[in-house]
Amino acid sequence: MQELMRSNDMVLISFVDALLKDADIPHFVADTHMSILDGSLGVLPRRVMVDGEHLEQARRIMRDADLGHELT
Repeated sequence: MQELMRSNDMVLISFVDALLKDADIPHFVADTHMSILDGSLGVLPRRVMVDGEHLEQARRIMRDADLGHELT
């Protein structure tokens, strides 16, 4: 798995998750439960991880949704 993007914005993470699910791209959101360590402040960003063979397709979907600036 490779990192597609990282963000503290849960709405953005949710949107990207929905885009990838619609495209049947294997992925998961890492660090979801890390908020316990930062006191639920949302300081630690969450990462969207994508299977390596689908990384370019996921990046293209992000660019098509005008989210290219969010890519890592």
